[in-house]
Amino acid sequence: RAVSYVPYQPNIDIRETVNYKEVMKQYGLGPNGGILTSLNLFATRFDQVMNFLETRAPNLDYVFLDTPGQIEVFNWSASGQVIVESLASRFPTCVAYVVDTPRCTAPATFMSNMLYACSIMYKTKLPLTVLFNKADVTPHAFAERWMTDWESFQDTTRKGDSYMSTLTQSMSMVLDEFYSQLARVGVSAMTGEGLPAFFQSLDAAAQDYLQHYRPYMEAQIAKRREREQARITEDAARIRRDMAGVLLDDDTANVEGHPERKRPAAREGEEEVEESAGLDIEKPVGQDDIPVEFAGTTLRPLPQEQRAEEAEVNMAASAIHAIDMAAQHPAPMDPAEQAAFDTFLQSQT
Repeated sequence: RAVSYVPYQPNIDIRETVNYKEVMKQYGLGPNGGILTSLNLFATRFDQVMNFLETRAPNLDYVFLDTPGQIEVFNWSASGQVIVESLASRFPTCVAYVVDTPRCTAPATFMSNMLYACSIMYKTKLPLTVLFNKADVTPHAFAERWMTDWESFQDTTRKGDSYMSTLTQSMSMVLDEFYSQLARVGVSAMTGEGLPAFFQSLDAAAQDYLQHYRPYMEAQIAKRREREQARITEDAARIRRDMAGVLLDDDTANVEGHPERKRPAAREGEEEVEESAGLDIEKPVGQDDIPVEFAGTTLRPLPQEQRAEEAEVNMAASAIHAIDMAAQHPAPMDPAEQAAFDTFLQSQT
């Protein structure tokens, strides 16, 4: 259990599903590896979480997911992306990035947090709100000033001549446009300061989701489905070409434009084929072959080898038909499966 205590009672607690210390012990992992593996295991059951949320959604205004503090564990992992996209596929979703305000009074630490926030926004492509927490200890006015007044931040960083100070000055110029679009609120988890403004920011983020993210996501899903449909069609065509190559090998002939299989050569101990009444009639090739009288002509079953070849051709034809039907009528997937499938496709492109 990576977190031994939380100051609230969660409705769904990952610690009740995955034992963090047991994961570390069984897989021989360190702390971060244990957290990442635990999250991967939990993601395999996230469809149950989605079903729970859909059941409770009519009675809820907001749903909060408290994710691991290590950014690489959640933001840059496949399981984190599956969770985010599963939520965003069904509900208006935004990201709240919580900043430790007292620590951000150092320009280098402030810049590091802003770069993290920028990477999260561009990775998830969701509306983002930065929460400057512990505002009761250190007001976030200095951060607002640095984000709105570039010269003020530059004056602060010029006090040092180190490499980090120079890098921080350069990065502040890059992030100037990012600041203009960034929603930020000063809050205090201890006193509740700033929470009304935070919920107003969430409502605005929900509108942003509906106006920008949702249409973008639907367009991306449509493009991926088109690519997948084209891939299925191409695979079906390739299989048909491969099967045509099998049927038109050295054992086939083209008679008046119609490929037909040649008569197999007689094996040792067998008699040559006779022709009667315009039909190819096989002589007995085994004790199990029973001749059949039809219209005055004796018809005998095909040899076992030829029957096996015909069976292979019939199976291949059935496979091609099944692929064609799948390409024309793809089976529908529920939203959770679709989100996971879209994530896999995105990782392949």
